[in-house]
Amino acid sequence: MVTLKQLGMFVRLAETGNMGEAATALNLTQPALSQQLRKLEDRLGLRLFERVPKGLQLTPSGRELLAGARAVLSAVHDFEEAADRLAARPAGAIRFGVTPTLGPYLMPRVIRRLHQRYPELRIFMREGIPAIHQAELAAGELDMVLSPMPIVGRGLHVEPLFREPLRIVAPPDDPLLSRERLTRADFAGRTFLTLDHRHHYHRQIVEICEDLQASVLADYEGTSLDALQQMVGSGVGLAILPRLYIRSGAGGLDVVRIAEPEGWAHYRSIAAVWRTGAAYADLYAEVAQVIAQEGRTD
Repeated sequence: MVTLKQLGMFVRLAETGNMGEAATALNLTQPALSQQLRKLEDRLGLRLFERVPKGLQLTPSGRELLAGARAVLSAVHDFEEAADRLAARPAGAIRFGVTPTLGPYLMPRVIRRLHQRYPELRIFMREGIPAIHQAELAAGELDMVLSPMPIVGRGLHVEPLFREPLRIVAPPDDPLLSRERLTRADFAGRTFLTLDHRHHYHRQIVEICEDLQASVLADYEGTSLDALQQMVGSGVGLAILPRLYIRSGAGGLDVVRIAEPEGWAHYRSIAAVWRTGAAYADLYAEVAQVIAQEGRTD
């Protein structure tokens, strides 16, 4: 019989595509994980993964079975939540996923307010790639996710919260800052910095650059908004930073300056997500409301 542990292993391997990363996440050794994978494949009579230069990728059979495995894990988690609710045990913890382009600059204020309202509530934060978090949410590994939109997935409730303005920044000595008036044409041919291509942020910056007839630095992707800010300050290029980051203690305008064309009005839409029919959906909605209030605060 296929076990829940094996299904969890299968899903984790599919998400990471890397035996070492999956083993670490599952608190197993790589040999133990390999053995479990062989047992699962033998039980099913199918190969689920094949080796590629960068690690593992799903076979056609593996891709066919992945959605079902996630659905089973999600159903088990929802069953446990429902049992807690029937036993009159309030949710004591929320496993919360958030993108690193948002969490450090918004969640501290949110946590303070939530702790005042729910002193017994514990929130376990996990920063990471939004697409991976959404898969973990669907599989029952996370309870709630805060992410830029768009968000796609069956069985997910998406609660739009607020729109966050995006600001163009340049080094203090950039010629752009010496002009009284900037137009979109002033940004044509300029180079913008961005993050890992798996982030929503990266895709949005690429679209904006295409609109400005600018380009994205192709041979280096920053690891954080702090890294982008510092590289801009040193003259590597321009960047587009979210308002929450700029107004935070970590961000600010110490080494960069805002430089935008007339009529600039780009933003990203932020939403909270949880599984449709989650036992604690009402609590998640209250958490989302607090996040929305903080996100809209100037």
